[in-house]
Amino acid sequence: FGRISKLGSCWSPIGVGPHVHSHYIREFHYCYGAVDAHTGESFFLIAGGCNTEWMNVFLEELSQAYPDDYFLLVMDNAIWHKSSTLKIPTNIGFAF
Repeated sequence: FGRISKLGSCWSPIGVGPHVHSHYIREFHYCYGAVDAHTGESFFLIAGGCNTEWMNVFLEELSQAYPDDYFLLVMDNAIWHKSSTLKIPTNIGFAF
């Protein structure tokens, strides 16, 4: 999720053209998450990027937070979901 401050149209009195100082900003934060569809319990990690390195961190953190549970994560085929260097813990599986 991110923020882009790009101005568009706005309301002003007839005959008045508003003048607004602005700049174009692109800020991003990346979030990995898992949600139990039955209970609503959730686990999220705010990350520094979307790549295999951060995916490995998320999987390890999730696995360690719930060592006695098994997770089936529904994935969307992002390249870092299928990387050959992905380290998938034994209590986590993927569905594409």
